[in-house]
Amino acid sequence: MSRIGNKPVAIPAGVTVDVLEGKLLVKGPKGSLEVSLNSGIDAKVEGTNLVFTRQNEQKQTKQNHGTVRANAHNAVVGVSEGFKKSLEMKGIGYKAQMNGKTVTLWAGYSHTIDIVPNEGVTITLPSPTEIVVEGISKQAVGQTAARIREVRPPEPYLGKGIRYKGEHISLKEGKRAAAGGKK
Repeated sequence: MSRIGNKPVAIPAGVTVDVLEGKLLVKGPKGSLEVSLNSGIDAKVEGTNLVFTRQNEQKQTKQNHGTVRANAHNAVVGVSEGFKKSLEMKGIGYKAQMNGKTVTLWAGYSHTIDIVPNEGVTITLPSPTEIVVEGISKQAVGQTAARIREVRPPEPYLGKGIRYKGEHISLKEGKRAAAGGKK
């Protein structure tokens, strides 16, 4: 039994959900998204809730039940509130700069790296070492943020690199400190 799939999705004011053949069309103040319905899953709007039911009890249908519900919930939240990920750069000379919609990163390499955001995603720079990725699609925002972090993930000795804001990096002791000063 899918516990997630059985929970109804609350539809906030200003958001409309249209159930079409094999997909959901979610429209809100920030835009519109399309969510595909897997075979064996039915959706219907009951008042201010969106309810998902299974057509059969096959293993694959049960697995898809919670996934479809989660994707629909993410679409409803995206068109009403949007998604946001913040990253920060730590290190000497590490910085970011906007060139149109593209962000150029200086991350300790001999060259710069340009990152083009996914469709429907905007990147802003509150400061040269802070990057904010925003959009209505949770998948697109997460993918763009992951591509930026992938340029220079935080290293475990000094913590230099690009990390999510608030991410905890466990720092390792260096060889010198572990030896205790003995030769």
